[in-house]
Amino acid sequence: MPDWKEELDAIVGARAYGQSREILPRLKALDARHPNVAEINFQLAWSCEVLERAADALPYYEKAIALGLPPNELSGALLGLGSTLRKLGQLERSAEVLRSGQIQFPDNPEFAVFLALTLFQQGRHAEAMQLALETLCTTTEDPGLTAYQRAIRHAASQLR
Repeated sequence: MPDWKEELDAIVGARAYGQSREILPRLKALDARHPNVAEINFQLAWSCEVLERAADALPYYEKAIALGLPPNELSGALLGLGSTLRKLGQLERSAEVLRSGQIQFPDNPEFAVFLALTLFQQGRHAEAMQLALETLCTTTEDPGLTAYQRAIRHAASQLR
């Protein structure tokens, strides 16, 4: 196990107890000692997001992805990056990142939902609603919705 991993796990564990503000300086100190660790940068990005500091999160997401993350963390980092870009008004880039995430992680419907948010913000309301409804139909097990999936999909296809 890398020497930074145990400390990172302890810091991230503190976030679960609502200590988001307290962990950011600890993560920055860990990053200063281990500056090119993707997982540390991902946690820095995530912590900035929790504190609603999207502009601060952006370079950490980018660095974490560039350094290389394990698949489950890469999925979260791409989703976070796409969402952050949307919040910062970089809508084209947000859509690109989220579509890339859909390709790399086709079994992760969360990419479609966040892409729908970006499309909506771009003014592409019909496309956003179609994507959201299709994702809902594909992922829900609610008996009331599954009974009407065909009608929902048809209605979604008629949106303009």
